[in-house]
Amino acid sequence: MKLASLLTPDLVILDMQSDEHLPAIAELVDHLVSLGQLDRGLRDEMLAALCAREEQVSTGIGSGVAIPHAFSEKVSDVVAVFGRSKEGIDFESLDNGPVHFVILFIVPKKDYQLHLRTLAAIAKMFTNCEIRKQLAAAPSRTEILDILAGKPSGNPA
Repeated sequence: MKLASLLTPDLVILDMQSDEHLPAIAELVDHLVSLGQLDRGLRDEMLAALCAREEQVSTGIGSGVAIPHAFSEKVSDVVAVFGRSKEGIDFESLDNGPVHFVILFIVPKKDYQLHLRTLAAIAKMFTNCEIRKQLAAAPSRTEILDILAGKPSGNPA
């Protein structure tokens, strides 16, 4: 599953405000709640699940990317949000570097295989240095979605 198919322009935050990993996760979850993508009653439960996963091992995979994720029996479809931080977020990443791109997703518990495929596809996409450069420079949510969808960038490389 392509990341771009999980997102709409509203599900892209161009400039996250948080500078640490747990507040960043809360910022993304609150964004999902504010858009009605995640039921307000699930906010605390999902935040706890995401933070518990983060305490096991950081989802900061290196190269400025973090992929916090969790399962839930209470969502019927994958819920995702993309956040960009120009300043960088301390995610306690594997490479100890700041995170500039956070892709948070919540997967229905019944779709474990989908979770693995989604995680692998995201990790593979973000190993591409050129994609990370394009995402950092993208001026709009729509352009970010185009890059994530693999559409040619309107800007010359």
